[in-house]
Amino acid sequence: MNSRRTPFAQAAVVMFRTSILVFLCCTFMGCTSKSSAQTSTVDLQLDLKTPFRFVAYGDTRFHDPKDTEAANPPVRVALVQAIADVNPAFICFTGDIVYNGNDADDWKVWDSETSVFRDKKIPVYPALGNHDLHGKEEVALGNYFQRFPDLKNSRYYSVRAANTLILVIDSSLDEVSGPQGQWLADKLDHVPAEVDFVFVMDHHPPYTSSSDEKKFGGGHSARTTEQALAKTLEARQPHASYRIVVFSGHVHNYERHEHGGVTYFVSGGGAAHAYPIERAADDPFQSKEVNYHYLLVEVDQKQLKVTMNRLDLTTGKAVWTQPDSVKITVPAAAAAQAAGR
Repeated sequence: MNSRRTPFAQAAVVMFRTSILVFLCCTFMGCTSKSSAQTSTVDLQLDLKTPFRFVAYGDTRFHDPKDTEAANPPVRVALVQAIADVNPAFICFTGDIVYNGNDADDWKVWDSETSVFRDKKIPVYPALGNHDLHGKEEVALGNYFQRFPDLKNSRYYSVRAANTLILVIDSSLDEVSGPQGQWLADKLDHVPAEVDFVFVMDHHPPYTSSSDEKKFGGGHSARTTEQALAKTLEARQPHASYRIVVFSGHVHNYERHEHGGVTYFVSGGGAAHAYPIERAADDPFQSKEVNYHYLLVEVDQKQLKVTMNRLDLTTGKAVWTQPDSVKITVPAAAAAQAAGR
């Protein structure tokens, strides 16, 4: 018998051997971790009843407290303690938790300065910010997921808490297309009837009066990808039996915007050096100040209240004010629609 293989058979053998090598590489060298981190999803559950309250804020930039260029360490520490004192049901981080995601020392500062959250067993649900991905991405993600094992290497995920659904997305990935966009669309297509509020959380804001011109020493413009996300959400809102509320960061200040029935909050005053914003004339919140802050979200049936808690440490003594507060309700028509399901 002729033992020589045909070209087709030779190609088949090569493909088989290649697939075995790829499998072994991914199994023993961890090649699958990055892929799963980009595409896998997690659905978390919190056993809560209304009323309850949670905190949203971001751009904390945990880092060496001796380095005051990256952030304002006293502000960061004061905000953590104030939030812990509120005893929220959970905390939503709008990204840029640390200054450099690949720096293990920055994460050790996070471990140390937020130990009170773990002591009080306050769950933390983060969105990935651009600083959290600084450096070698695999290293940065390894540091990140080590602190948040419940995410199981998922860069976007959902949290169900009482009458709310939180959809946390990664704004470094496609938000309205690709696997994450498909996941988001599916989640919005299948919101449970008993959900009154859908919170969408990411790092980059769909709306901001800040800009890349950095007129006051800092700022970021809204990107086209988040603008597309806003169009998607606003197209759904008129037909939804729930209200959509968006929490973002990236801009180091506080903003509130209303578009198409969707309320957008920018909460990036967690300690990264804040800057004033040249606010548009039609912005619901007007302020020329630097606003270090956290948001307290009080949730009840068919309504919630969001209050901006501002911290001023310029005199060395903490001064707290509440310069903005807004109530958001599920419209009667939407509530009737939900009841008729």
